[in-house]
Amino acid sequence: MTAVAAGVFEAALAVGRYLAGGSDSAAEIAVGLAVRLPVFTAALLVALHMRRGHGWARTVLTLGLGVVGTASMVIEPIQALAQGRTLGTELAEAGAMDLLFGASRATHVAAVLSAVVLMFLPAANDYFIRCRADRAPGSRAPGNAR
Repeated sequence: MTAVAAGVFEAALAVGRYLAGGSDSAAEIAVGLAVRLPVFTAALLVALHMRRGHGWARTVLTLGLGVVGTASMVIEPIQALAQGRTLGTELAEAGAMDLLFGASRATHVAAVLSAVVLMFLPAANDYFIRCRADRAPGSRAPGNAR
């Protein structure tokens, strides 16, 4: 949920930057929102299924957001480094909005990576096993009324 909140905040910052006369075009913002908002909605819905103990949801979140989503967030900084930019240069040239966006992006990436790790800890594995057993046909375990 923290990752989605950070992503929504980043989208709001992009819209704010555009409205303030930033370098992004209206088309770039529209495309970004058209991609991000459905992804955020889907992530929340899948996270709710994961919370209910559905293992498929854990897999979808890991592959979709943990791998593809993280790659999409780090590709731009990696490209900048490959072009010879340094963190020091970027920070020296950054404005307040850039620094806020960077902090949000760092929070976003950290939240995604932390979530992926937490989803596979032994306690999480035990939770998914219990939920699967509760849903098994003929199970009389409490909580089978899901």
